[in-house]
Amino acid sequence: MAMPVSVTQPIVGVDVAKNELVIYRAELDLLEEIPNNKAAIKTWLKALPGTVAVAIESTNIYHLEFADLAYEAGCTIYMVGGYELSHYRKGVNVRAKTDALDARLLARYLKNEGDDLHPWTPPSPLYRQLLSLFRRRAALVQARVGLVQSWANEPLLKTAFAEQVKSMQQLEALVEKTIN
Repeated sequence: MAMPVSVTQPIVGVDVAKNELVIYRAELDLLEEIPNNKAAIKTWLKALPGTVAVAIESTNIYHLEFADLAYEAGCTIYMVGGYELSHYRKGVNVRAKTDALDARLLARYLKNEGDDLHPWTPPSPLYRQLLSLFRRRAALVQARVGLVQSWANEPLLKTAFAEQVKSMQQLEALVEKTIN
């Protein structure tokens, strides 16, 4: 059973991008932007008066550092997928999509749906390593397939390209061997 969000625990929504975090603190109606780096995140967390409940959109890998540091600081973290947030936005009839609106929407989502959400806990280092390898393998396969398709009718460099494709396939096999 999900643990309900404490009424007294402040709620924060965090919209994540590669280079910045847009943070909405609901109890203060305060919107902040900070760089998405360890030093800025630690500084922001230290300035909090206590622990908070955080709804954060899981965005590629860019949310992980904030989530890890906030978890270590004692915050309760709730991961919200982009799909969930998109449907929630439509359900509450919010038409615009900006980082600031998303941060507010994440806080609203946690406030209203918190009883049905499960707090996030960091995955094991092994799981993170496997996930990283899966992502890299997927990117490698996508790149190889795209190159093969675009170079298929280029006879001048056929031999050199075949060697490149073979090298990429060997790297894929090495990643698969590591995973297994």
